[in-house]
Amino acid sequence: MSFLNSIDVSASGLTAQRLRMDTIASNMANVETTRVANGQGPYRRHVVVFEAQDNQPKGKFKSALQDQLLALSGVKVKEIRQLGEDEAPFRKVYEPSNPDADAQGYVNYPNVNVVEEMINMISATRAFEANSKVIEASRAMAMRALDIGR
Repeated sequence: MSFLNSIDVSASGLTAQRLRMDTIASNMANVETTRVANGQGPYRRHVVVFEAQDNQPKGKFKSALQDQLLALSGVKVKEIRQLGEDEAPFRKVYEPSNPDADAQGYVNYPNVNVVEEMINMISATRAFEANSKVIEASRAMAMRALDIGR
């Protein structure tokens, strides 16, 4: 595996984790949103789903070594899905004066837990930092290899 491949794998991780952090920030920003633009009730928590990137070598000349390295192809975002009420129920708060209150006076607030979102943000930040360190280490090794060749 060349050092450029390791940078590509880490770069895919950086991109995926950045999107995950953006999604978490959106969840936290909408923690009090009781009505979305289309009028379909409160904001629903979004979750990023990752999957392995499919980097199948193209052409007739793929080697056995390339077959073994397919597991190191990176990550991509499969989907950003909304959690339904059956997976994470809405938070009900008694506010009879709120225009979004139901007949009993309860308002449905988003199924976003700020503590859980903060934990996910820390996890995404650490993964982003780890991928960044891999890129820096790959660059340092390449530079060192160039220095040895002089």
